[in-house]
Amino acid sequence: MRADSLAVVLAGGLARRMGGGDKPLRLLAGRPLLAHVLDRLRPQVPVLVLNANGDPARFAAWGLPVVPDGLPDHPGPLAGILAALDWAAAQRSDLPWVISVPGDSPLIPLDLVTRLHAAREAAGVPLACALSAGQTHPPIGLWPVALRQALREALAAGERKIDRWTARHGIAHAEWPALPVDPFFNANAPEDLAAAEALLQPAGVDPIQDGTGRSSP
Repeated sequence: MRADSLAVVLAGGLARRMGGGDKPLRLLAGRPLLAHVLDRLRPQVPVLVLNANGDPARFAAWGLPVVPDGLPDHPGPLAGILAALDWAAAQRSDLPWVISVPGDSPLIPLDLVTRLHAAREAAGVPLACALSAGQTHPPIGLWPVALRQALREALAAGERKIDRWTARHGIAHAEWPALPVDPFFNANAPEDLAAAEALLQPAGVDPIQDGTGRSSP
């Protein structure tokens, strides 16, 4: 576990391709997508929060802080990340780093947090994001709380693209293999849920490697 970081699950999107509603509450193998994501994150950080808009009661079963966007009209994941950075600054000043993960990514690796930090430290830059199969995954990233004001100003100026903003400040990439399964598979449409279920073994164990060669739980 990385004791200096908290993780935010980004659950504030509109889920248009999924038909609307709360995508993280859709079922995968009989459990909400969100439950799978949280199971993967819990061993990695001491604090978890959700970024979601609207009535927080629909997430009450998980007993986690629900942090809404501070900006109107669903401006995208950068707004959710800023909300988490502000929450960390106000509530957990002992945690100077935030890890962001979308609520539709049920197979994230168990070494996500440590490897994002290692990539950032090796490159000497303040930010890091995940990479697999030659593709970056900007919403799956590592963010310093110290940059929250710079992010706030960028959002106020109309910035919405994660990778354009991170490039200004310096970002490292931590790469994972995409075989046998891409650990950053995300469920955008109903058919993706069926595909994800096919990736899960009957015992609830998936084939994602945790970076040590062992199969992760």
